[in-house]
Amino acid sequence: MEVCLKMRKKVVAISGMPGAGKGVAAQAGKELGYEIFVLGDVIREETERRGLEPTPQNMGNVMLDVRKSEGPAVVAKRLIPKIQSTSTSTVMVEGIRSIDELNELKSKFLVILVVIHASPKTRYTRLLERNRSDDPKDVETFEKRDFRELDVGLGHVLSLADLVLVNEGTITELQSAFKNACSKLNLQ
Repeated sequence: MEVCLKMRKKVVAISGMPGAGKGVAAQAGKELGYEIFVLGDVIREETERRGLEPTPQNMGNVMLDVRKSEGPAVVAKRLIPKIQSTSTSTVMVEGIRSIDELNELKSKFLVILVVIHASPKTRYTRLLERNRSDDPKDVETFEKRDFRELDVGLGHVLSLADLVLVNEGTITELQSAFKNACSKLNLQ
């Protein structure tokens, strides 16, 4: 059994609320040479496939719709073939939002869950500055998005973290902390 486990691909699953710094952490992982897969890209692709603009409302509706029609683990299921096709022993998956997604990945890979945490005030400011098309432009939309993410099960995922990094500082500070964590986790 132990030999089988050692041969399984490792997945560093990065989770956190919107604007916490998941993408910044993933970028640090990329700099370390890891291949990055983003669950949100699956929703962005599906939104585009449906001919919809990537607004916060459309992206949220598509996220909920695909989970309703194809099951709560659908986003992770759509990524699994891409992860399996890589030749590397360890990859990073950014944006785990539910226990179902986490468990789907755990059914195929050895998963280490890293949570990035930042306060709502910090996250809101970052999302305004980031200004991605699906980012909220006002507090009301920000709060609706947070509650939608929590309704999907993100809070449960956050509570199961193997490692939590608090991100109230600079991009450089988070990336340094994430790289140090990867070194301590001995991912090679």
